[in-house]
Order: sequence, then C-alpha cells, then structure tokens
Amino acid sequence: MPVIALTQEMGSLAKDVSLRLAETLGLEVMRHETIERVADRMQVPTSFIGRLRDGKAGFVERLTADRRSLALYTAEELFALADRGNVVLRGWGATCLLRPVPHVVCVRITRSMKKRVEWLMAHLETDDAEFAEAEIRRSDDAHAARMHAQFGVTWGDPVLYDLVLNTDRLSVDSCVAQIRALVERPEFAETPVSRALLANMALAARVKSALKDNEATGDIRVTVEADQGKVRLSGIVLDAQEHALTQEVASRVDGVSDVDNALRLMTVPRRFASAKQT
Repeated sequence: MPVIALTQEMGSLAKDVSLRLAETLGLEVMRHETIERVADRMQVPTSFIGRLRDGKAGFVERLTADRRSLALYTAEELFALADRGNVVLRGWGATCLLRPVPHVVCVRITRSMKKRVEWLMAHLETDDAEFAEAEIRRSDDAHAARMHAQFGVTWGDPVLYDLVLNTDRLSVDSCVAQIRALVERPEFAETPVSRALLANMALAARVKSALKDNEATGDIRVTVEADQGKVRLSGIVLDAQEHALTQEVASRVDGVSDVDNALRLMTVPRRFASAKQT
C-alpha cells in the first residue's frame, strides 16, 4: 500500500504531479475535506488556515492563531490517511512527519524562481512579474518558518527527501515515472515492522489530539508514545488531578488498550514550600 509524501511549493507543479500519481497508481489524494475537518475542530474558517499557511494572515490573526492545535490536528489527519495506505500526501509537513516510516517515499518537487513566477503570472492572468515573485517569496518564507518552528529543519534541505525532482527539466509524466520506480524498489516495500511503526505514530497522534480537545487537559503538554495499543505518557503535570485526568482521557481513545502513566508531579522547591507554610 504505497504512501507518497510530496512537498508543496507554489508554482513547482507538485499539485500536477500528485494528481497524475494518484491517477496512474490508483491512489487517494489528500482532499479539501481534510482541511475542513481541521478548521471545524479549531472553530475557524478554512480561509483563515490558508492565509496562515501562505503568510497572508494579518498581525492580529498571527498573534491569536492556535498554531499548536493546527499542528496536532493536521498531524492526526495525515497519519490517519497514511495508516490507511494507497495515498499521496502533498504539503502540511507530510515529508517530515512521515520521514521515520521506511516504506513512505518522501519527494521534493522544485523549480526555478523564473519558471515559478511565469506559472503564477499565467495562473493569475497578470503581467506583473514583481508582484508574482513577491507572492511566491512570501509563501516560501511562511512554509520555511513553519517547518523550522514545528520540526526544527531547514525547508528544502535535500537530506529530508528520498528524491528531488526539478520540473524545469522534467515533465510531470517523467516525475511520475521516477517516483513510481522508487515506490517499487525493495527499500520502500511495506513490512510488518514499518506498518506497525506507522500505526503506532497514528495512535500517538490521536491521543495528543484527544488531550488537546478535552477542556481539562487542553493546556497540558506531555510526551505520548504508542506501541501496539499500549500508550506511555511522560512529562510533568501540575498535580494529582491532572495526572489522573490525562490518563483517563488517553485511555478512552480508540485503539488504546493500556496506559502506562509515567507522568511526574511538579514539585515545589523546599524554600518556597517553607515560606508558604509560615
């Protein structure tokens, strides 16, 4: 069940490649409905998410944006799609999120700025090259900042990808042929181990989202690890109530069979405890 993760770079023809891949290999693609579900959970318009991702959000929007929820919910959606398999995922950090899974093919589709500007000018039916280039650079800067903030990586670093394709020199069909050849290589064959790893990552993502969704645990930040239905929680919580609530919420997530609660309670330094008593 192939899983292919592509970058999303304005004017690179990555969208064309993803659609042709899906058509050629009979794969599903990440559709707008996925983003609508994320927007519904965040209780914001889908247009707001688009502005935030493309660097077009205003100052107040950037200041008030719940970036943590956006990251958690999109990760859950991506992992769920990848866990089902037979899918092409473009953008949304898919190449970084799924990079640890051996059978996932991670590809960067890129193109020269000149060609990207020409593409956007044609797309917008404008002859203003300066405006088109500014739009592309704004989009690039927003993507680069988000990838660095969320994953600590440099956007475009070739080490992050299994394959880098330049559509200045390659047609969409040639890109599809190259990706298909890589998908069929034994290095990217799905194995029980790689399948289990992806399932574990998907379960951990569901637990993190469930904790965020719950009013009592929404602000609690803990580490979640999953292994064949068993979930381990680690980190520091404020008190015994948070300790118990976090375990309770995690235990109710579909697919969780057992919770190892390794959370530690926050301790008050002795000098402050003594002062409080006096």
